[in-house]
Amino acid sequence: MKISRGEQIFYAINYVLLAVIALTCLMPFIHIVALSLSERSAVDSGHVFFWPVGIQFTAYKIFFISSPAFQAFRNSIVITLVGVVLSLLGTILAAYPLSRSYLIGRRYLILAMVFTMLFSGGLIPTYLIVKQMSLIDSYWAIWLTGFISTYNMLLMRSYFENIPYEVQEAARIDGCSDTSLLIRIILPLSLPMLATLALFYGISYWNSFMNVLMYINKSSLQNLTVIVQAMLQKNDLLNSPSLNNEEQAAVATEMVKAVGVVIMVVPMLVVYPFLQKYFVKGVMLGSVKG
Repeated sequence: MKISRGEQIFYAINYVLLAVIALTCLMPFIHIVALSLSERSAVDSGHVFFWPVGIQFTAYKIFFISSPAFQAFRNSIVITLVGVVLSLLGTILAAYPLSRSYLIGRRYLILAMVFTMLFSGGLIPTYLIVKQMSLIDSYWAIWLTGFISTYNMLLMRSYFENIPYEVQEAARIDGCSDTSLLIRIILPLSLPMLATLALFYGISYWNSFMNVLMYINKSSLQNLTVIVQAMLQKNDLLNSPSLNNEEQAAVATEMVKAVGVVIMVVPMLVVYPFLQKYFVKGVMLGSVKG
């Protein structure tokens, strides 16, 4: 179909505005990356903007030497991977029964879950329960308190409901039980939604801050978010005895802090392109019925 002149102008303006907005979001991160890779003299003099000046990787080396960043990075990976698997499993097991019209009390169960989106037990009662369960300094405190997102569960329930009834009925005629129907039919057809929710849960667990701060007291178990936040508040990153005078002189504290921010953001940027093709499709099909 031929596009009119007015539509061409409209699309051009939209593309320009979206490009400006994208650059506005991207430029601060580019600046942080440039700071982390530049030499100290350029950083101190304020000559670093969107391109590194005198590229060097000393700040990255110091970041992993003078702070428990490597251990924290590994902790973040464990928290995220296990948390995503558990949350997806719990979301599937909650959403599938609620998508069945013959479930007794289905409406009241959904209303009870929606209620939790509006009202919660509160910070102090939750902490006391976690403490009485002896989950302090255990990752289970993080995984259980963020086990299922009601919003994500409702998205998945809506997606399950949109799967053609004829496909499910044919599987039942072939002898599939509810368990077989879920594993062999429903889940393979729900890959876009599963990828979307995996991204949602992954970002949530990767950026976990308050839960880790409250429930994890041992520094050896803390994740990268808490370590980077503590690093941004301290100015003693370059006082590690493992660093020589030449390394300390080559890097400014701001450069090491910039490295921490880059290390926090890059893993999600790497994962997102692989899930992006499922992301829009999963959200749209899970939220629009028909």
